[in-house]
Amino acid sequence: MAPIRGIVLILIAFSVLTMMSAFIKAVGDDVPTGQIVFFRAFLSLPIIALWLWSRGDLRRGLHVENWKAHAVRGIVGTTSMALGFSAITLLPLAEVQAIRFATPIFLVISAAIFLGEGFRLVRLFAVALGLVGVLVIISPRLGATDLGDTALLGAGLALTSAALAAMAQTFVKAMSGRERSEAIAFYFLATAAAFSLLSAPFGWVWPAPRDLLLLIGCGVFGAVGQMLLTASYAHADASALAPFSYVSMLWAVVIGFVWFDEVPGLSTLAGAVLVIASGVVIVLRERQIARGGTARRKLRAKGMM
Repeated sequence: MAPIRGIVLILIAFSVLTMMSAFIKAVGDDVPTGQIVFFRAFLSLPIIALWLWSRGDLRRGLHVENWKAHAVRGIVGTTSMALGFSAITLLPLAEVQAIRFATPIFLVISAAIFLGEGFRLVRLFAVALGLVGVLVIISPRLGATDLGDTALLGAGLALTSAALAAMAQTFVKAMSGRERSEAIAFYFLATAAAFSLLSAPFGWVWPAPRDLLLLIGCGVFGAVGQMLLTASYAHADASALAPFSYVSMLWAVVIGFVWFDEVPGLSTLAGAVLVIASGVVIVLRERQIARGGTARRKLRAKGMM
């Protein structure tokens, strides 16, 4: 029953987070990106703190062993968030979501660079397949002759955001075992809120009532989605849950069509299939490696190796 509960939680989590992306898109023409980042991060902090307090886990949940690691992860993650939010305002929702699925591909590359993880044949194939998918998605943008083309800029921002998100996840992976996931999430948001304030002199606005509600929704939905995501991993392995994150593509297509009159092109859908396939290959390979490691440890414990 526990794995089913984890699957349900992660499906709800990514549905909520996709709706948050829709709020960002709806408000993006009227409110600067830095201000959106501030509302997304700052309003989430008390919600996460209350969640930890309700569990009686506030002090332990926010304990930190290495502040420098949190700072580096926070800065990289904040930059990824800002670029991703900017991309949402420039591209159809489904296209941004499809490009974001390249994060696991970049994660393999980032882990090889920063953590020294090997580039096995299966991983290399998955990375190549995913990169082909990304090229298919952005191919209509590559024909733009105008360097000021906003769609081309949006594709570049989304791709850079995915690469930086992978780098941030690599740092999280390096921190795992020493830092709690709740602390990593909380101090990332605190860093994002603090750094987004630096953009205030460059055009923050007093939001209209509708925009204010959307900004509040960004913070609330972002926090709720993050908490549901964290809770889902308590009921099932990350490798088992990872494929269900792709429900966000379905929601991006539906919300984009209903709310913003966006119809994804064939290149977006075809590229998304390739990128998702590469992500599934990576997940299955990681699960196989993990099982192999567990089997070897059991054999050593029995004195058979």
